[in-house]
Amino acid sequence: SSSNSSFSRELRDDLVHSSSHTASNKAQILTMPQFNLRDNLIKCELLKNEDQYTYLEDFSIFLGTYNVNGQAPKESLSPWLNSTVLPPDMYCIGFQELDLSKEAFFFNDTPKEMEWTNAVGRALHPDAKYALVKLVRLVGIMLIFYVKKEHAEFISVVEAETVGTGIMGRMGNKGAVAIRFLFHNSSICVVNSHLAAHIEEYERRNQDYKDICSRLQFRQLDPTQPPVTIMKHDAVLWIGDLNYRITDLDVSSVKELIDKKDFETLHRIPLLFLQFHFKDVKFMQHQAEAFTITNDGQVPCQFEFITKPNEPTYCKPWLTANPPKGFIAQGASVDVELEVFVNRSTAPKLNSGAEEIEDILVLHLERGKDYFIPVTGNYLSSCYGTSILSLCNLKEPVQEMPQETLRKLVSAEMSLGENAVSTEKPLDIPKELWMMVDHLFRNAIKQEDIFQQPGLRSEFAEIRDCLDTGIPDSLPGSNHSVAEALLLFLDALPEPVVPYSFYPQCLENCSSASQCEKIISMLPRCHENVFNYLAAFLRELLKNSASNRLDSKILATIFASLLLKSQKKQDLGEKRKTQEFFHHFLVQGPS
Repeated sequence: SSSNSSFSRELRDDLVHSSSHTASNKAQILTMPQFNLRDNLIKCELLKNEDQYTYLEDFSIFLGTYNVNGQAPKESLSPWLNSTVLPPDMYCIGFQELDLSKEAFFFNDTPKEMEWTNAVGRALHPDAKYALVKLVRLVGIMLIFYVKKEHAEFISVVEAETVGTGIMGRMGNKGAVAIRFLFHNSSICVVNSHLAAHIEEYERRNQDYKDICSRLQFRQLDPTQPPVTIMKHDAVLWIGDLNYRITDLDVSSVKELIDKKDFETLHRIPLLFLQFHFKDVKFMQHQAEAFTITNDGQVPCQFEFITKPNEPTYCKPWLTANPPKGFIAQGASVDVELEVFVNRSTAPKLNSGAEEIEDILVLHLERGKDYFIPVTGNYLSSCYGTSILSLCNLKEPVQEMPQETLRKLVSAEMSLGENAVSTEKPLDIPKELWMMVDHLFRNAIKQEDIFQQPGLRSEFAEIRDCLDTGIPDSLPGSNHSVAEALLLFLDALPEPVVPYSFYPQCLENCSSASQCEKIISMLPRCHENVFNYLAAFLRELLKNSASNRLDSKILATIFASLLLKSQKKQDLGEKRKTQEFFHHFLVQGPS
């Protein structure tokens, strides 16, 4: 209940977050169109003298949300949007559950967007003229931003982003949409969120809130610049399942400019020799370490992690420095966080031993020296990101196998294909896959919204550790967490259940059930076994659709995207064909 209270406090009316910045820490969040010392020194001087050339103005913002439960507008919204005597300067109107149809959920396409947008436009305050600045939508979560026409010229740098927190952290039935903009001299971010319902789901809501804050990032016009997170704004307005309110906002405006100056003095930054070791790195488990850069020199300076020769980025894909570049005022400090996170893209090579947690960051100081920061760690191999064939040849849990044995097995598999089997008879399917499906078959065959409601990340970690170590024998966590763990397992496979080489044939023959069945019979034996095993399990789920509320189209949409993948980005037509292909195996068993 304490977590629930904490979350409630964070999301009530005082979530209108106005932050005041000192010159030193505000310098850390400046956008930098170019890594140019002269320009940034000027910005630093402007910040130090900010009070001399800026003043605050009050503006009113109408913040409102409406959970429409998939309905079309049936009556005027004027009583809601015209509830104030004076017309507000801005409107930020959010919607939840705009469209509950399967088409909207899986294809993000809905006629309701235009219907509700028009309803809002017709109902704005009649005593002012408004301009539509931006609209952003993720499935049924939508945010519309209007501003009085006389203020439009002072709006700039408008960006919109979305983040889904549904199944596998992607599907947009839950999540948030956001719009950021610069109004006069203040940066503002508006967030509309739709989180898990019911009191007992407070832990899930807390997790979603943290995910939204960390994952929702706005790309900058300069692609070399780091993205801007929600809280890196002068004001954050958060709405979601609230009614409405009028908020007064202090906005900084420029009243005069100071002259540019040249700065030729040198700077120095004391930085002790640093090295970082991350212990027991696991699949999809964040680890972070931080250090501080302090500028005790005579002038401001800037830093940047630079790329090494013949490498595309400044660090390995499993490593991130935040911020990767920045500007430090004289006498100020900045905290840099190094984060390690192994995902489905980086896990395969780490599992096989082809790569290790090892990198060297080069921290460059403008007009200064370079510092070399070694980053090492030990990675605990996982069934996540290990191939079907390798897992079928491993009788013991992954972490009980010597790394060298796993490496040789994967190397042999890559060179010999299906013939790369051990001298013993391989398993029919990976034991890890069997454990998850067996758990769901015994416990979740009638579970409502199975494979549609996400689980908890903490429970996924327990499930992953259980599969990788074999301890305990039964899986922990809720049915929804086990279901999501199964989807993540399929998503992380280096080669999908239907190998990439078979993908074109699947698209060409998707309308013929007999041809689809023939293609599956041609797969490598362990891949064929996994495909048929999953299809048989899903058909059992459909027999209990009255309880679990599943249908064949939902399952085809979810699983086709995991079992039949393209090495290139799929278009909408391809996605529909993969769903048609897999749908044959849900409505009828193999002949």
